Parts: sequence; structure tokens; C-alpha cells
Amino acid sequence: MFRDRIDAARQLADRLKSYRGKHPLVLGIPRGAVPLAKVIADQLEGELDVVLVRKLRAPQQPELAIGSVDESGWTYLSEVAQAYGGTADYLAAEKQTQMATLRQRRAQYTPIRPPISPAGRIVIVIDDGLATGATMISALHGLRAQKPAKLICAVPVAPPDTLATVAELADEVVCLETPPYFRAVGQFYQHFEQVDDEEVIKVLQQA
Repeated sequence: MFRDRIDAARQLADRLKSYRGKHPLVLGIPRGAVPLAKVIADQLEGELDVVLVRKLRAPQQPELAIGSVDESGWTYLSEVAQAYGGTADYLAAEKQTQMATLRQRRAQYTPIRPPISPAGRIVIVIDDGLATGATMISALHGLRAQKPAKLICAVPVAPPDTLATVAELADEVVCLETPPYFRAVGQFYQHFEQVDDEEVIKVLQQA
């Protein structure tokens, strides 16, 4: 059980301390992971930015990810997408909805500069936890195409099967806890408040 995101971030930073002084690019998946990424970037003397991906929501179950999409439009679909009602028409519409959100967030988060290039960098991708792993899969896929020197996935908590899937896409995976009984990321935090756009913008401006 983590006290809050800052507690989890400090513990993750300690596990990642071998990268201190190597100027890693630390990328948070908005919105919840951005406060963690800021702490980790500061601790590792790295550079902070965001990697923008969105989950594709199951019909009538908006909290359940049946896939994900990145800024380029590349789409990952879970094996269970169709079983949860993910028809071709539904997925096409949902993808367009999430792409619109990605464009809006990019305009909000980094209005005066482009995303920091991961090419040739040690890149550490942060989330506050993985459930299905869908958004992390899209994040790692999109970043790999930009040829980082090393691609690392770092999260406080994830179920073992999800971690195994994600590990195939990263050069290294760092995860503090892998509980076998997993319902939602929030169950492993004493305090797990929502992070809003204003907080993300503030963190990026400070960086």
C-alpha cells in the first residue's frame, strides 16, 4: 500500500537511481502519472515531458480499457475487445473521440514547444499503476518507433500477467509490487485523488 503518488514516486526513483546523472527523459502518462514523473525526473536529474495516449473504453463500462490509441493514430486492441461489445463501428467512433482528446491535451500541455524527442535518449515511461496495461502498450510502441537508446517502463504496481505483456515492449521493466489479486490501481493507494489538467499544466510549466 502506497501512501500517495508522491510516496510511490520516491520509491520508484530509488529503484531507478542507476540512471541518475545520465540525463534520462522521464515521460508521464497523463494525467495521474505526471506528478510521479516530476518527482522521478527531479531525483534522477532528468528531463520531464508527457507521452500522450488514451484508452479505448468498453461500451457501458468507461473504466474498462479494451484498447488504446497514441497521437499518431496507432491502435492497440485487447483480445477481449469484441467480447465486451467492441464492434468495428463502435471502435472507429471511440478512436475518433480519444484522438480529439489527445489533440486537445497536446494543445493544452505543451502549447509553446513540440514534444521532447526521445531519439537516442534513455527514456523512462511512468504510470501510477497498470491494470490492463493498454495505455502503456501504446506509449511504448510509439516511443520505440522514435529510436530511444533504452526504453524503460516504471510503475509502482501491476498484476503479473499485465507486466509480462508490457515487458515484451520495453528494454527494462521496474515494478515495485505485483499483487496476484488486482481489481484497480487505486486499491493500492491510501490517497488516490484525481489529477486534473490544471495540475498537469502546472507541473510541466515548473519543469
